[in-house]
Order: sequence, then C-alpha cells, then structure tokens
Amino acid sequence: MFDAVIFDADGVLIDSEVIYHAIEMEVLAGYGLTWDPHDYRSRFMGMHERTYVAALDAEHRERLGAPLPEAFLRTVRGLSRIACDERLECVPGAHAAVEAVALPRAVASSSDEDALHRKLAKVGLEALFDPHIYSADRVAHGKPHPAIFLHAAGRLGVDPARSLAIEDSVNGVAAARAAGMTVWGFTGGGHLDHRADAGLLGAGAERVVSSWDEARALFGAL
Repeated sequence: MFDAVIFDADGVLIDSEVIYHAIEMEVLAGYGLTWDPHDYRSRFMGMHERTYVAALDAEHRERLGAPLPEAFLRTVRGLSRIACDERLECVPGAHAAVEAVALPRAVASSSDEDALHRKLAKVGLEALFDPHIYSADRVAHGKPHPAIFLHAAGRLGVDPARSLAIEDSVNGVAAARAAGMTVWGFTGGGHLDHRADAGLLGAGAERVVSSWDEARALFGAL
C-alpha cells in the first residue's frame, strides 16, 4: 500500500511543542497578543519559522497597529533552547514505533536544520532516520506548502502518492495532502488532546492515532 513513511518531528517524535507553545504564548502575551491555547495551536502550529513570524507580524499590526517587535524571535529561540536542553524528551513510544516501520522512512520538519538534528540526537532518534532528515530550511516554502514533503519523497526515491505522512498539526496535514500523500493525524504529544481530532480530520487526515502504541499496531499492516 505504501512505499515510505515520512514523519514530522516536533510534537510527533519529539515532545517539544508543549515547551514551545508555553514560551511563545508567554512572550506574545507580554506584547499584548493573546489566544486561547487550542486556537493558537490550530492556527500556527506546524508552520516554518518564516511563515510563522510573518503571520504573527500581520496579527500584531492588525490588532496593535505596529510591527511585531524584532526581539520576538531572538527571545523565543533563546528561551526554547534552554528549556529543550533541560527537559526535552521523545514522545512516549516513538522509538519502538519507528523501529517497527520496515519501509524507508524520513523526517520532514519545519524546524531549522541545526535544531532539528540537535533535538533528534538528544532523544536518541537521529540514528533511526539518518541521512533522511529534512528541514524546511532546504526548500523555498514551509508548511502548509507541500515542498518539504515532496523534497523528502524525492530524496527517498518514492512516489508521494504512495507515501504515508504522520503529522500533528493542521498546517502539516495540509502540506502532506497537497503533496498527494496519505496522512495520519497524531495526538500523542503532550500539547494535544481530543479537541485536535476534528481539525486534523478536517484538514484531510485519513485517521487520527492517539499514541505510538496505537500507531505501531497499525504499522504492522503496512
């Protein structure tokens, strides 16, 4: 049925989104921008940094009549790196689930190249994907554009239409679907609950899996 499985990283393999979102929302609240956490995740999660900052800048201008402060990205990056160095972990069950995939596999992430490799190495997952670890830094457009998924499929030498993508964000699901892939939504990270299901399915996910134990059982039929 499939020739490859392509995984998002943050919030899917690495339990980093719960860290990032808390930091981002705290910094943004200091500027006067606040959201319901579920709405914030639905709108911004999964975007490449370039797309994310542009969207926040537009929101800041609309709500507050001024550009997003230039210090935002530098502040968030610094706080996030410290927090990840201290307490980053993989999503429970990720190692065993990835090892259960007998097909070619890759990572296709919105995270920047250096950070992506650093985080995967920290939680012991880098060796399970190397050399097929791809950051959206390598393409002109980040998620929800399909470029990073098309790039990963091309490097694996597989047809995107015969590839399965695992994603936790609406933007990521939209990107993989635009690439022609089948997508499973994933809600096993610490940042999501059942409220994410409708958004992932609405964006085009074939199904939603709530844990890596559930996904590993399904991988046996691929």
